[in-house]
Amino acid sequence: MGRNSQTSERLRPVDLARGHSLSTQAIRNYEEAGILPAAGRTPHGYRTYTSLHAGALRAFLALVPGHGHRTATSIMRAVNEGAADEAFRLIDESHAQLLDDRWTLRAVESALRDLEPTTTSEPAMVSGPGGTFIGPLAEKLGIRPATLRAWERAGLVRPRRDPRTGYRVYDEADVRDARLVHQLRRGGYLLEQIAPLIAQVRTAGGLEPLEAALSDWHGRLSARGRAMLTGAAELEAYLRKHG
Repeated sequence: MGRNSQTSERLRPVDLARGHSLSTQAIRNYEEAGILPAAGRTPHGYRTYTSLHAGALRAFLALVPGHGHRTATSIMRAVNEGAADEAFRLIDESHAQLLDDRWTLRAVESALRDLEPTTTSEPAMVSGPGGTFIGPLAEKLGIRPATLRAWERAGLVRPRRDPRTGYRVYDEADVRDARLVHQLRRGGYLLEQIAPLIAQVRTAGGLEPLEAALSDWHGRLSARGRAMLTGAAELEAYLRKHG
């Protein structure tokens, strides 16, 4: 690490730690993980850092909010090992994931808008106690029963079984999930892409709570995109210093 000699300034682990409310052990851990370049040593074996290390620390901490701890670590390790192209590839992957997340959000919003509202004037689908069977539900959606069985194997709908007949019984939540899956499939989404969206609906407790959470989802994506810009600026500054 000959670059460390570019400045006569010597910083102790505590000097780096204080500026970011970190412990000195965290600084040592970052060095061991390759996030920071290797430290210099005094004749007595104490670690010494420079402004280069301070720049690496700033870059890493700025990358974490946008890319996550693991990816930020891999980016910094690649830069410190002289593999800048690998670092850029990792950054590109994060941006691609963010874009995919944005498209996912749009798909959810579109699916929620396009779902036909359930009204009391609609013909009832209930064909058994507490729910509807596979045939009436498939007919209502305009699909084959085999399609509903495929969605069940993928975990997208979870009908219970009638204890007397063994027939599948779809309750109100199952019908909701089937309608949402149907809408997303019409939008061209694959079953494996739909699965996390259905999980979101179930976690939220239905479509209405999910709709209320969409603005928060937008905010988190925007914050992540902005954090990526901040991380890119700090990484660029470190790259210039690192050479």
